[in-house]
Amino acid sequence: MVMTQRGKTVARSVRLRRQLLAILGVFAALCSPFAPDAMRPANAGQQAADAITTIAIVYVKEDRERLPPLSLLDFRPPNEGYDGAKLAIEDNNTTGRFLKQSFTLGAIIGGTRDELIANVVAEAKAGVGFFVVDATAETLLAMADALKGLPAVIFNAGASDQRLREEDCRANVKHTSASNAMLTDALAQYLAWKQWRNVVMVSGPQPEDKLYAASLRHSIKRYGLKLLAEKEFTYEPGSRRADGGYEQVQQQIPTFTDAFPEHDVLLVADVANQFGAYFPYRTRTARPVAGTHGLYPTSWHPASELWGATQFQNRFQRLAGRNMNELDYAAWMAVRSIGEAATRTSSGEPKVLIDYMLSPKFELAAFKGQKLTYRPWNAQIREPIFVATPKIHVSVSPQIGFLHQVTVLDTLGIDRPETKCAAFN
Repeated sequence: MVMTQRGKTVARSVRLRRQLLAILGVFAALCSPFAPDAMRPANAGQQAADAITTIAIVYVKEDRERLPPLSLLDFRPPNEGYDGAKLAIEDNNTTGRFLKQSFTLGAIIGGTRDELIANVVAEAKAGVGFFVVDATAETLLAMADALKGLPAVIFNAGASDQRLREEDCRANVKHTSASNAMLTDALAQYLAWKQWRNVVMVSGPQPEDKLYAASLRHSIKRYGLKLLAEKEFTYEPGSRRADGGYEQVQQQIPTFTDAFPEHDVLLVADVANQFGAYFPYRTRTARPVAGTHGLYPTSWHPASELWGATQFQNRFQRLAGRNMNELDYAAWMAVRSIGEAATRTSSGEPKVLIDYMLSPKFELAAFKGQKLTYRPWNAQIREPIFVATPKIHVSVSPQIGFLHQVTVLDTLGIDRPETKCAAFN
């Protein structure tokens, strides 16, 4: 039989295919974990291990002494913050498995301040480079100083104190928690946009209330509002659930607000959540209440459906069995920032990742309608802020018409020319 040219070509193709399959079979046998030791390269397991970059992150939560909230609906979820970090770990690993990166999440919860810091330092010395922290400003600063000189960085997810971004800033601390200045600027912008310019203020006696009130004063001045009067509201914690309490409040609040001059909005500074909920609908004159209660600024709202947030909210609800709050969102942003930087740099080294986060190249998609970045002068993340009621958001700041030479997000919070932070110079 005479083979045609086409037949010769087919035969040659069949031989080549058989040879290729044989080569692939040998290669598969060598790489198989079940192959005999004599067939496997001596360093095959080591090569596989070396190919995976593991990035360890630890969530740190301080036990804070807090007064019971005014409403039974306001008790804090036991795993708030950690659940947000856990969702972000899942997101990081979804991308990381294609890039041979693995992200792990540990936790250090409770204990005294000294114990908490000692445990964090021990983890850092063991090789952990990233800590997402929910703690008071004092604890966070002590922790940052204890980590000085170690290849580790703190992401502040729970403290809004302005001094952490200003005179007490640290080079090894980044901030995903919105600062008081960002929150109150967002509210003041909305009041200015509405032309509700004449305001009065009620503040509480707790230290955090005073910090928020000071930030409100700064924002009022910054955006051309007028603070006509302010008073401190004093109360006795623990007596509010006595019988007859609501009748007492119904008489007390109108009397308390009688002395205020005519105004557009009553501002409340009650971060401790001890009296602010009493003011809506109980003031002498029918005026909106804003600040920490009533109409309030927040970095995250559980009713947000904007910019693809619905699927984000649903994923969190499936994971945690509840709605996402601000602390969860701040922790999620911290862990996602690490993951995004690791993806872009193909590195797990803390210094490499942090340098990248502070560079103009870094961007974080965070269901806010635009990419988020870190301010290079104080390491605060830039983000839009919701102006909301408990059930739904009302607006989003920055408001239309407020401009900035770099980014409108820098109209919220302390801008570069105003900063007192020298750690990043």
